[in-house]
Amino acid sequence: MKKHGLLKKAKRHPNGITREDAAAQKSENLIRRDFKSSAPNQKWWLSDITGVPCSDGKLYLSAVLDCFNGEIVGVAMDDNMRKQLCIQSFENACKARNARGMIFHSDRGSQFTSQAFRECLAKRGAIQSMSGTGRCYDNARMESFFATLKKEKLYKINTERYPMAYIKSIIFRYIMVYYNRRRVYTSNPGGWPPTIYRERMLSQAA
Repeated sequence: MKKHGLLKKAKRHPNGITREDAAAQKSENLIRRDFKSSAPNQKWWLSDITGVPCSDGKLYLSAVLDCFNGEIVGVAMDDNMRKQLCIQSFENACKARNARGMIFHSDRGSQFTSQAFRECLAKRGAIQSMSGTGRCYDNARMESFFATLKKEKLYKINTERYPMAYIKSIIFRYIMVYYNRRRVYTSNPGGWPPTIYRERMLSQAA
């Protein structure tokens, strides 16, 4: 069949699962696949949602990534993917880093185009940027994190055997204890883990 061109190439399924609201106001793509930032909290914060099947339903994870060092600065998890999930992860990031005025990039999911989320960004002085319709590569660095989380941790434990409460704790520990503070991050100078690299840079600047 391949010889006669009857086999189709498998489509790439992005980790993000948000759905666009066609009628909602959209923001332009400011990031244009430039995922580099020279200082914490100042340029690109990326965000998206992914789903994790559990024994008692599907768990949804919203995360916020700082392009300066690849650090996950905000996390929220729930049994739904309504706009409050994204608002919570963004607020958690802002509080953890005492940050405002960043450029915040996501896809065009209805959570991110909602009036409530836009108001949340405005309160923090954040500028909104959005991927083009159907262009998952416009947020590739965020999707790469979700892929890493699943490959290195979630696929190894068969999450469908465990309840959401347990998987929440697994995800939180992976991100905050291992990914941010221990895992070698090749995009950072010297391969420093994200949080360690940020702390070293800030101490040198002091």
